[in-house]
Amino acid sequence: MAASSSSLSSAARCSLLLTAALVLVLSHAAHAHGAGLSSSFYDNSCPGTRDVVRRVIQDARVADARIPASLIRLHFHDCFVNGCDGSLLLDDDVFSGIRTEKKVPGNNRSARGFNVVDDIKRALEKACPGIVSCADILALAAEISVELAGGPSWSVPLGRHDGTKTNIQSANDLPSPFDSLEVLQQKFRNMGLDNTDLVALQGAHTFGRAQCQFTQRNCTGGQARGTLVNLDVVTHDVFDNKYYDILLWGRAQLPSDQVMMSGPIAAATTAPIVRRFSGSQKDFFKNFAASMIKMGNISPLTGRDGEIRKNCRRVNKKLY
Repeated sequence: MAASSSSLSSAARCSLLLTAALVLVLSHAAHAHGAGLSSSFYDNSCPGTRDVVRRVIQDARVADARIPASLIRLHFHDCFVNGCDGSLLLDDDVFSGIRTEKKVPGNNRSARGFNVVDDIKRALEKACPGIVSCADILALAAEISVELAGGPSWSVPLGRHDGTKTNIQSANDLPSPFDSLEVLQQKFRNMGLDNTDLVALQGAHTFGRAQCQFTQRNCTGGQARGTLVNLDVVTHDVFDNKYYDILLWGRAQLPSDQVMMSGPIAAATTAPIVRRFSGSQKDFFKNFAASMIKMGNISPLTGRDGEIRKNCRRVNKKLY
């Protein structure tokens, strides 16, 4: 009887350990896919959040038409490194041991709009101190920027916390204007994004500009390397589906855009999606919004993880 009791006890312990392990795995999976985020997250704690963000972007846009495209790019480059945690916004900080992601090749002298994020944060801190995270500011700013430029709007899941570290190695591997289609697809797959997400999110190049050194023509006519060119030569400040027409014509500015039509495996993967979006702006808008929500759900920090930064450029000071 004693031996039987001991055996049952061991079996029970094993069952409990397996159950605990399963709970941890499921919890991690839910965390990685945006569980805990809600579009109504600030309804009670800071009900005017979206209005504040929108007002600051509208004011900034008057002086700088590029701001909407710049802000959505910040959200993209933030989510692809450490998940959507606002790590891109952190400046170098020797005392906190932080190296900024702003100086990696994919961001250096091209990522911009940080001053507008600062303005949004100051306005929100005045209205609702210590409530709205910098990571959520980027997510909201991206959606509002698209909507102000004529694109779709969507309910942004909110409730992210801000990270307290950067990831230079990952930031050095951001999607590049010179990546092949295969490399782009792998980088997107690593984030849980598929071919439809790739083609839809690249569609953000329907507005904004790039330095000519990153284009297929590479600063022809004696242009300086930093000279800006419109990514969409038809409607460069409007969010529409004309970008996909440009791909069909073979006239994309960025090599990494055109490969979605001309790459060796494009015909069987991305080219049909490009044609679909070129033929239907409604289809593009619907998929773009869905892909933005999906991207915004990459590994958010929630619950006890992370913090709500008081200054988006600095982690909060620890009180010992």
